[in-house]
Amino acid sequence: MKILERYFFVNIAQAVAFVLVAFLALAAFMDLTGELPAVGKGGYMIQHALLYVLMLVPGNMYRVMPIAALLGTIYTMAQFAQTSEFTIMRASSMSTRMAGGILFKIGIVFVVLTFIFGELITPRTAPLAERLRLSAKGATLSAEFRSGMWTKDTIHEGGQKGPVTGSRFFNARQISADGKLLDVRLYEFDNSMRMRSLITAASAVFSGNHTWRLQDVTETQFTNSRTLPAPGTPLPNGQTIQNRFGQDTAAVGTRKLASLDLESEITPKILSVSRSDPERMSANELAVYTRHLAENRQETERFKIAFWRKLIAPLSIFVMMALALPFGYLQVRSGGVSFKIFIGIMLGVSFMLVDNLFSHIGMLSTWPAFMTAAAPSLLYLLLGLGALRWVERH
Repeated sequence: MKILERYFFVNIAQAVAFVLVAFLALAAFMDLTGELPAVGKGGYMIQHALLYVLMLVPGNMYRVMPIAALLGTIYTMAQFAQTSEFTIMRASSMSTRMAGGILFKIGIVFVVLTFIFGELITPRTAPLAERLRLSAKGATLSAEFRSGMWTKDTIHEGGQKGPVTGSRFFNARQISADGKLLDVRLYEFDNSMRMRSLITAASAVFSGNHTWRLQDVTETQFTNSRTLPAPGTPLPNGQTIQNRFGQDTAAVGTRKLASLDLESEITPKILSVSRSDPERMSANELAVYTRHLAENRQETERFKIAFWRKLIAPLSIFVMMALALPFGYLQVRSGGVSFKIFIGIMLGVSFMLVDNLFSHIGMLSTWPAFMTAAAPSLLYLLLGLGALRWVERH
């Protein structure tokens, strides 16, 4: 049995590797085509574009591995059927359950390989590729909005574990390639959502331990009238009351500082995750960012679905290989190898379309994130089992 397992593994691994290389080459060519218009602008040259595309290969491999496993296994099973090898194996007491067990063991190798690329390699190479691209262009990163990147965190009293005293909206107009924030604005509110301070800074650098060092700072404090001392009394920062506006916002005090240390839940990791494509993030990064959004009462559904898809995607390789097993029972008269490969391509494309469709439907409906991510794989697993039962009977 070990000899048979080794024979299956060698043939399937060779076929999957061939398909994988073809898909990766096609994806790299498309990525390079998209980068060519930017070549020659600033310091971005062709070698930078090639290196950028090369760093995207691990992420592309993670996405195409299930389809490569499907086509490679279909090709191998079709070859076995064409040469009657699979018929001889069945006549030698190899049951369908045994054949499925062999494919399952081979699938474990592909799942582990996919997990390594998706969880360990891609989350490191994708940000590195983006920094390389920005550095070569001499540009800074801005978010989707014209006003830059926005995020939100909570303000705690006496450190990160203290009681919540308010919320803070964090805005950076630009982010340099080395992670430095430029043109920073912080809007702080109390628990009643009354604005209590506005902080602007020319730049901000993360100094560790949830602390940002702000440079060239201007802080404007808004003091509530109910706790406001008499006019002319110095405020805690040494300023005096300048204006009175009414009961809710009675006074404004302003001070300028060369630097200011700000303690915040926001870290460079959260910032990098917030502007990254969820498909290129690890499950751990998605879990951390989803928890951050939930704590700040922000929408989390998109990242919950991405998290479960990240966990389930490698397991879909088992589903793809289960879909390929029935092709070993189809004899040459049922269609040649090329026809079976064509069917496999259609199955793979339809699986990707259904998977994307369910992820969009899940964000529009109230479906649980796990069911949204798992439903396509479950549907195609039932399809594979149904096809296997049909070919066994006929």
